[in-house]
Amino acid sequence: MMQDYQAILDDEIWAFLDKTAQFYPPDAVDLTVQEQRAVYDRMCVAFDFGRPDGLRVSDVPFGGVPCRIYESAEDSATTVFFCHGGGFVVGGLDSHDSVCADMCTRTGFKVVAVDYRMSPEHPHPDDFNDAWAAFEAVAASTDGPIVLCGDSAGGNLVAAVAHHARGRIGGRITGQLLIYPGLGGDTTKGSYIEHPEAPGLTTKDIAFYSAIRAGGADKTGDATWAPLHDNDFSDLPATVVLTAQYDPLSSDGAAYRDAVTTHGGKAVWLEEHGLVHGHLRARRMSAKAALSFDRSIASLKALSLGQLPRL
Repeated sequence: MMQDYQAILDDEIWAFLDKTAQFYPPDAVDLTVQEQRAVYDRMCVAFDFGRPDGLRVSDVPFGGVPCRIYESAEDSATTVFFCHGGGFVVGGLDSHDSVCADMCTRTGFKVVAVDYRMSPEHPHPDDFNDAWAAFEAVAASTDGPIVLCGDSAGGNLVAAVAHHARGRIGGRITGQLLIYPGLGGDTTKGSYIEHPEAPGLTTKDIAFYSAIRAGGADKTGDATWAPLHDNDFSDLPATVVLTAQYDPLSSDGAAYRDAVTTHGGKAVWLEEHGLVHGHLRARRMSAKAALSFDRSIASLKALSLGQLPRL
């Protein structure tokens, strides 16, 4: 049954979607990759709210990977290790600059954003290898807690880092916040069939980005490709998965929470009602998106202590 999104989404979210479509059209996957990157970058500029005063921002490589460090006046021992979304094809340090700046200001934590290589020029596992190399270097440079955080494709990458870190340097990670991530869930049920044409992300988009990232290879069973393909969900850090109600990826949040808790871990799934994929950019336009960002900030603070938030 097709959803009437025009009727069920509120005016603020539609204003956000309409503004998005002015720069990044719904049929963007039909453009070339270079054209997609250009329109995505223009869209992100339109939603860039600038950096709050008082931040120290510098571009520094970690593990040979370009990164951007955000530090506030508050000298915190906690580091947020952040990977951006964009389907592993678009986005970068600038696309999520104001998001990282706001996270730094609101938490007081240092934020390190990672400019991992993207497909099709660098198909998987180059993206994961960059995330892991940067994480190892960040972990070696600080003694404090590390909270992993990423949105969409970035949520996939940081979850893969959490899985890979076990038995290596996993004890340094106190938590992970995964914001509307694609984790490799079952595409034949749940939100994948309930919201295949959702505004903001469709199953056609997901298939397009997945095919480009795979580069023609079969990635079944590879946890660095899709964390839900792992066979072992034990010894993972405290986990918050925050999804959007009207997003084909939403069910990945429930599936991942269940996998972690079944193996004795701490995890919570927060489905944000009335929201769509990409709503981080709507946090200054939508009361619902602003509340969701508040929950993200509360989650980061709790996860820095190895705890789940009380929301």
